[in-house]
Amino acid sequence: MTQQMSMNVEQLKAVKQELTRFMMMYKFALDEMNTKINILQEEFKYIHSYNPIEHTKSRIKTPQSIFKKIQKKQLPISLDSIKENIHDIAGIRISCSFISDIYKISEMLQQQKDITVIECKDYIKNAKPNGYQSLHLILEIPVFMSDREENVKVEIQIRTVAMDFWASLEHKIYYKYKKTVPEHLLQELKEAADVAAELDRKMERIHEEVNHCKKEDNKDQQTFILDSQTFQLPHLLMKAISESNG
Repeated sequence: MTQQMSMNVEQLKAVKQELTRFMMMYKFALDEMNTKINILQEEFKYIHSYNPIEHTKSRIKTPQSIFKKIQKKQLPISLDSIKENIHDIAGIRISCSFISDIYKISEMLQQQKDITVIECKDYIKNAKPNGYQSLHLILEIPVFMSDREENVKVEIQIRTVAMDFWASLEHKIYYKYKKTVPEHLLQELKEAADVAAELDRKMERIHEEVNHCKKEDNKDQQTFILDSQTFQLPHLLMKAISESNG
């Protein structure tokens, strides 16, 4: 009896250790993706004098949530099955000011050599019937553990601030009504999504016009940043400095 109990304890320890390593694998993948996004933010801040990323939020599904999803999909209950079939265990949400920023960030992430694109769903060009808009990416990134290399999937959702606000509101309403939302609220949500989409399009047009004017104003000047301060230098001065150094 004592030997049997000891074996059960050892088996429990082994299962706990394997589950811990499994969850850590997704944490490390999330850390790597967040580092990549932070690098892009820093580069845009200091080189391009413009940051397309307003804010980011990341999360890892709990084991309980993963288990519920496995049961709902009627999949085998194993770590291999989870890794193969559940792609949103690690997730990052990126909020941008403009629609064009969404595709800009998506392209930069997809072009990185150590990232493999598994799936791309564009709910901006093809919004869901309820009005939901966002760009969803499933990306795979290598994670180097102490004794192995694992390719781990991370879900990236990229959307504008307006899209994010609408999605957050919809989630709260569905949670409050336990997914049985009254028809008149569903209609109002759809109308709100249309208004948000029109706002995004209008802001995009303003953004493009401002950028055009800015290019015209700065075509004879050069910009550089020093200690977080932006300086404008006339083109002739930059040319003179360049020729004197030559």
